[in-house]
Formats: sequence, structure tokens, C-alpha cells
Amino acid sequence: MSHILETLNLVKRFGGLVAVNGVCIRVKRNSLTLLIGPNGAGKTTFVNVCTGVLRPDGGKVFFNPSGRRLDITGWPPHRVYRSGFVRTFQIPQPFLALTVLENVLVALGGRGEGPIVAPLRHLWTGEEEERVRRAFEILRRVGLEDHWDWEAYRLGAGQLKMLEVARALATGAKLIALDEPVGGTDPAYAHEIFKQIRGLAKSLDVTFLVIEHRIDIALPFADYVYVMDRGSVISEGTPDAVASDPKVIKVYIGE
Repeated sequence: MSHILETLNLVKRFGGLVAVNGVCIRVKRNSLTLLIGPNGAGKTTFVNVCTGVLRPDGGKVFFNPSGRRLDITGWPPHRVYRSGFVRTFQIPQPFLALTVLENVLVALGGRGEGPIVAPLRHLWTGEEEERVRRAFEILRRVGLEDHWDWEAYRLGAGQLKMLEVARALATGAKLIALDEPVGGTDPAYAHEIFKQIRGLAKSLDVTFLVIEHRIDIALPFADYVYVMDRGSVISEGTPDAVASDPKVIKVYIGE
């Protein structure tokens, strides 16, 4: 199985603080790879560097969306996004006044939104119908099809997280980085979120890199796990191997 993302000795400094210190990570295609670690470990900073939100101070980021390995080191966020690498944030950022369906349609785009083409309905009516069909299919896959006509502000915390996943899928993303997808959700729905994410990775041509603090919920669904502490990767492997690693136990529980 090929790797869709690979970082080589990635470094990010903030003055004298090395937030990401020579991190080497490889994410397999169509997998759910988990990135865990205590607060301040550098997880979100690592993803920000990979997706262009922050520029690296050293190292390389390689992205392989469709058999062609791209060096995306230092690319601006919009260029990383267009290449098929999309990220979500800890706090969902949908258009709250738009419906769930409209949020997905915005991500899908379309010619009918342009001021020149908009009056020429015969050029885009069929395309618009196809966009709506695709949007409903995406909502079905993330469990939001029954809420298609709800304004986004009416959704619960977990539903908002899945709306962010739906919008990422609508862009045609090949790799989606999720920052705490079950943060603020109740445990029952948190398990459902990870079931859906894992199902998407197995049924669609999409890969997930997930930052999560609730490792008791997340670990059983992961294919592979990286553990960061103080900017460095301290452990990696299968969920069982990482959970029994003394270094990981020390970080989370203490001596």
C-alpha cells in the first residue's frame, strides 16, 4: 500500500521553542492514521505546517494524491487544498446561516455561481441537479441526510464535526486531516463518528489523518498510530503496540 503523505525531518520553531522537531511520518493510502500526544506535543502545529498554515523551518512534506509524488513543502494553504489535502479545525467553521445541504453545495462549487454564466440557466441546470445529487450522497455517507434542510447552527457538536467532513469530501479531497473530530461530543456519538470515518476510509478513495485526545475512543478504530511529545515522535505502530509502550504510558499516566 503506497503512502499518500510523508514528512522527512520536519521542523517548526517559534523563537527558542522547537514545536516540531525532526518529525518523520508516513500515512498509508485509504487508512485512518491517528496522531496522539499530550497538550503542547506539537500535533496541531505539525498539521499546520503540512497544510501550509505555517511555513516549516526545515524538512520536507511530500503528498501523493494520485500516483505522482508532490513536494508541497511551504506551499500556501489554498494550493495544498487544491491538490487534494484538506484539513478541518477543532472548532467547526461552517456557514451557520446556510442549511446543511447548502454548505455542501458551496464546497462542491459550480458554474452557475458565476455572475456571467448565472443568467444562462440552460448552461448549468443539469450540472446543478448533479451537484444536488452528489451532495445528498455525501450527506448520506456521513449520517446527515435527515438534516439536509436544517440551518447549520441547529446542529449538535458531533453533527457539526461530520458536516465539516462532508464539506471536505465535497471538494474531492484525497487526504483529510481532522483536528479532534469528537471534541465536545458525548461518548456514544463519538464512537459513531469514528465508525463513520473508518467506513469512509474503507469505502472511498480517501485517507484520514486524525488528531485526537480521547484515545480510549479513537485507538480501536485506527490502522496506525503516531505519538508525539514535546515536538518529537516518541512511538509509532499498531494501536495495541502503542498502548503498551512504556514511553507512551509514562507520557499519559506518569511513572
